Amino acid sequence: CLNPTLGGGSVASLWTEVNRCGQNGDFTRALKAVNKILHEVKEDVTALHCKIVCLVQNCSFKEALNVMNTYSKVLGSELIVFEKAYCEYRLNRVESALKTIESVSEQTDKLKELYGQVLYRMERYDECKAVYTDLIRNSQDEYEEERKTNLSAVVAAMSTWEKASPDDLGLSETTYELSYNAACTLIGRGQLTEALNKLQEAEELCRVFFSEDSDITEEDVESELAVIHSQMAYIMQLQGRTEEALQLYNQVIKLKPSDVGLLAVTANNIITINKDQNVFDSKKKVKLTNADGVEYKLAKKQLQAIEFNKALLAMYTNQADQCRKLTSGLQSQNPGHPRPVLIQVAQLCREKQHSKAIELLQRFSDQHPDSASGIKLTMAQLYLTQGHVTKACDILRSIEDFKHKQGMISALVSMYSHEEDIDSAIDVFSQAIQYYQSEQPGSSVHLALVREAADFKLKYGRKKEAISDLEQLWKQNTNDIHTLAQLISAYSLVDQDKAKSLSKHLPSPESMSFNVDVDELENSHGANYVRKKAAKVTGENPPKEQGQGDVKKKKKKKKKGKLPKNYDPTANPDPERWLPMRERTYYRGRKKGKKKEQVGKGTQGATSGAASDLDASKTASSPPTSPRPGSAQASASTSAPAASNVVPPRQQKPATAGPGARKKAPQKKKKGSKSGW
Repeated sequence: CLNPTLGGGSVASLWTEVNRCGQNGDFTRALKAVNKILHEVKEDVTALHCKIVCLVQNCSFKEALNVMNTYSKVLGSELIVFEKAYCEYRLNRVESALKTIESVSEQTDKLKELYGQVLYRMERYDECKAVYTDLIRNSQDEYEEERKTNLSAVVAAMSTWEKASPDDLGLSETTYELSYNAACTLIGRGQLTEALNKLQEAEELCRVFFSEDSDITEEDVESELAVIHSQMAYIMQLQGRTEEALQLYNQVIKLKPSDVGLLAVTANNIITINKDQNVFDSKKKVKLTNADGVEYKLAKKQLQAIEFNKALLAMYTNQADQCRKLTSGLQSQNPGHPRPVLIQVAQLCREKQHSKAIELLQRFSDQHPDSASGIKLTMAQLYLTQGHVTKACDILRSIEDFKHKQGMISALVSMYSHEEDIDSAIDVFSQAIQYYQSEQPGSSVHLALVREAADFKLKYGRKKEAISDLEQLWKQNTNDIHTLAQLISAYSLVDQDKAKSLSKHLPSPESMSFNVDVDELENSHGANYVRKKAAKVTGENPPKEQGQGDVKKKKKKKKKGKLPKNYDPTANPDPERWLPMRERTYYRGRKKGKKKEQVGKGTQGATSGAASDLDASKTASSPPTSPRPGSAQASASTSAPAASNVVPPRQQKPATAGPGARKKAPQKKKKGSKSGW
């Protein structure tokens, strides 16, 4: 029954308003009108459906689901299946959305498109590809371009995350989205140069597309190009052009795009470039990877890589507890993945706990034998760093996947040779030769191993053991004279008759002679020889050749020394001028300087004349101060300053104990010297 105050005409007008608002896209106003209708008719199916649509258009997904669950009996499952699945998909309840879609017997086109989106989010790319291929083949409307874009995204994901090579679907790259997805496909295949060219094409298409719209600003264009630039930077990073990549990454970060997934991936790639350097910048960037909704925007492998890098950053910043917490969480999420264990081992090695690291690796290899190859290589490396070469060799020989690889054989032989364990090295060669004898007999790898084994045995004097290898090589190529000579040399110690019989296969000396032009050999590039000098001819000098003159060496002119100012060329020089002054016969000692008259220090008004009267040296009774004739040595010892009081120059020595550690050496006095000065 209708409310008598409203009347039937009022409800009809409300429905008119709902229809008009729906066409104009004003779903908020339409929702108010629908609520008025439901106030009068609580279980009107059409009104309930319109209310759900209005709530979905206003992004009120939880409220829309509540209405559907409340009136599920009235609405039924077939009527609102698309709206329910869409609300669950937007609320990131992907598994619930999948169940809702699969509960319907027949799917409409819009439900199939939603089904493809759900499968893509769940990373079931093969099924998703089949859904979009069927939609493109059996539908013709204005959404065909969007479906092709989604299909190209599926192909790119298969190429990137599953390393698959799907068939070429012949999608025309008319839009920048299609060109971008084609570039992602090329990246997954490892064709980096082609992918970079394709991204440049996508950038040009994007600029042309937005240039037609006058309402779009340059900032909007750059924000739309951010994903293309970030992908360009990733290619540059893979190519080793880290500086260019880092510059592009920072440009994307400064734009602050609304896509949290793009920001997280860009920040993560900057952290991988920084590594253990610039950790403060990495700490800032890691916050962008923790934004809300990131886990719903990225693939599982992308999220896994970000978590690994967080653990490594915690290790580089010496946050041991945080590193252990992150790695334990990663290990619980990925039980068979070796990378969390390797990060834990690296942290233990930084803490100098190598024994615990080896125990952890051994336990993981026992629990997960499928992933034990890389773990055992790390164990061998740790043993080598500790100097346990034999243990490292035992670990390497237990790796079945690499046991017969040429690189592994070379490493084992080198380590056993270092330990002087020749028997074990020969055993490694023997096992490898037996393996290739049964799997690839006569192959280049097999013969190369036989050759290396023979050379190794001959090098260490094991000629008897090298005979079988040399015979095998010679049978493969009977024209190999070098191998035949080695075989004869080896048999000469064991069976001389056999050596003689084999020597018959050697070529004759005439056939082994080579026509060599000695002059040409001497004049060739790189020939080094010394010509002998001709013997000197005694007697008459040989005539000189024409055109040759005596080459005289130019002598440098010596500068004349400067003469003293009072130099008298007529006077005879002092014969004792080469002796020190003290040792000359006419030396009379150093004269004392006249003392200056000092100001008297007596009572006020005393004069300098009174002071001179008090000077006893000027009296007649004072002894003469001049030295006696013939006492030059004695006067020198009494008048000159004592040599022990002269401070010697300090020698600069390197400070070994830091500042203030140097001490002054005590001064020694000479015997017989005075220290009165």
